[in-house]
Amino acid sequence: MNPAGAVLLAGCGDVGIRAGLQLAAAGRRVYGLRRSTAALPSPLLPLQADLTDPASLRNVPDDITDVVFLPTPGRRDEAAYRGVFIDGLAHLIDALERRVQLRRLLFVSSSAVYGEHGGAWVDEDTPCRPLAFNGRLLLQAEEMLAGMAQATVARCSGIYGPGRTRLIAQVAHGSARRPVLASEFSNRIHVDDVAGALIHLLALPQLAACYVLSDDCPAPVADVQEWITRQLGLPPPAAEQGGGERAVGNKRLRNGRLRASGYALRFPDYQAGYAPLLREFRTSPG
Repeated sequence: MNPAGAVLLAGCGDVGIRAGLQLAAAGRRVYGLRRSTAALPSPLLPLQADLTDPASLRNVPDDITDVVFLPTPGRRDEAAYRGVFIDGLAHLIDALERRVQLRRLLFVSSSAVYGEHGGAWVDEDTPCRPLAFNGRLLLQAEEMLAGMAQATVARCSGIYGPGRTRLIAQVAHGSARRPVLASEFSNRIHVDDVAGALIHLLALPQLAACYVLSDDCPAPVADVQEWITRQLGLPPPAAEQGGGERAVGNKRLRNGRLRASGYALRFPDYQAGYAPLLREFRTSPG
């Protein structure tokens, strides 16, 4: 790992904090950019700014060499996504180019860019046909970076882990519904592996333009639901009525490029990742 320059985590939420604490422990100087920095833990250095406000970015520190761009829009609508991922990205790049010699920019994107592929395997070279505004805007942001030599895209599948246990709650409370199509696949990655993979990519001497961040085992949604019900001693979810196309599309993500780069997943499949979460769920009050 190059210890000479600082790392900027632009949009330092859960994933950013996990990655930042590990980077700081390894000797990196780490800035966490947030609209409000009150919840940013030490030793991460607070950088209070708003990506949608270029004036707030004028004085970014001049010792930054690496950037991880991973903001979370304040609302799930097209205007908020555009403000952060298109305008905010442009504002930050402009501010950095005025002040620093950038070595690397990791843009955290989403598998939503792929769209519908009928359950087929997809990888970094698969054509993208996003189904909803989030995927379209993320793909547009990726295309903005296509000519930037320092930029690499990390396309994450569904992130789960501590504090991200919606599927467990749905199954436990009886609101989960088994998809009509038995072959409707889901893809996921544990939050600790997202953080770990980003740190790993920052440390590599050479990067490809894009990496898929997902675990080894895409699985039918129904299989994951039924496995969780067995662990909790509950009956399988009822079948959904009618069904319909999901906004994320039906596909299986191939993580071969990430694996070939040398990253070892801490949680290679959903059983490994959900088992500790289920133990905690069973013992938690309420």
